[in-house]
Amino acid sequence: MTASGPDGLLVVDKPGGITSHDVVARVRRALGTRKVGHAGTLDPMATGVLVLGVGRATRLLGQLTLTEKAYDATIRLGATTTTDDAEGEVTSTAATDGLSEAEVRDRLGDLVGEIDQVPSAVSAVKVDGKRAYARVRAGEEVELPARRVRVDNLDVRRLELPDLDVAVRCSSGTYVRAIARDLGASLGVGGHLTALRRTSVGPFALDVACPLDDVDAGRLLTMEQAVALAFPTYPLSGEQATDVGYGRRIAADLGGDDPVALLAPDGRFLALYRQDGDHARAVAVFTG
Repeated sequence: MTASGPDGLLVVDKPGGITSHDVVARVRRALGTRKVGHAGTLDPMATGVLVLGVGRATRLLGQLTLTEKAYDATIRLGATTTTDDAEGEVTSTAATDGLSEAEVRDRLGDLVGEIDQVPSAVSAVKVDGKRAYARVRAGEEVELPARRVRVDNLDVRRLELPDLDVAVRCSSGTYVRAIARDLGASLGVGGHLTALRRTSVGPFALDVACPLDDVDAGRLLTMEQAVALAFPTYPLSGEQATDVGYGRRIAADLGGDDPVALLAPDGRFLALYRQDGDHARAVAVFTG
């Protein structure tokens, strides 16, 4: 913690029924600082891992690689909704008696891999500068183009029609609501999402998350703990640490092209650097 307030990453187990912005507001009050931001928005219905930056760590959020995400989801077949989840109005229903477990698993398998997915109309995707969900709520018809996403796995944990519980691992930008919608469409009965819980985002999982009601400064991951989870680390000599404090290039082999966390001889996190030929250059310096 600095004299001006706490610094670090906070991983919250977001409860349902509130927005990610609501979580930020609660954390600001709990920690007594305005300097709080979040990465990877969760819908109000969704629960689970939400990563927040506090103090200097707000600058770290944009450097984190949070492209791998995992969820536990419940899909209900036999009903289509306006939002592809349980919060929307039901637009059609169909019997699921004729579906077999094998057929459901087979169609689910078609949604694994690199796929072209049309985002849910009620989403944060921008259409001519305005969020799609805002256009839908204003009564507009919204048609979003498909985009390429990656679904690594869809593991069925429970299948008791019309419901199934699925563990999802996917790339950032994948809409689990759209998976529910597309599964139902491929089976000819419709489908929507009834529950969603994010179990991990990047290297941050539920095992380091705290309930929103328990947030305090002691729950923060220090800058050093956070970068150790998210980046390779590189120990500096005293002379190198001085140069890094000023953002100067240093002669170093960081072992790859991705950002690396540079640590002072006493273990303090100083900066993120990237390889640039025989030297390493600053991506972001955190000593100020």
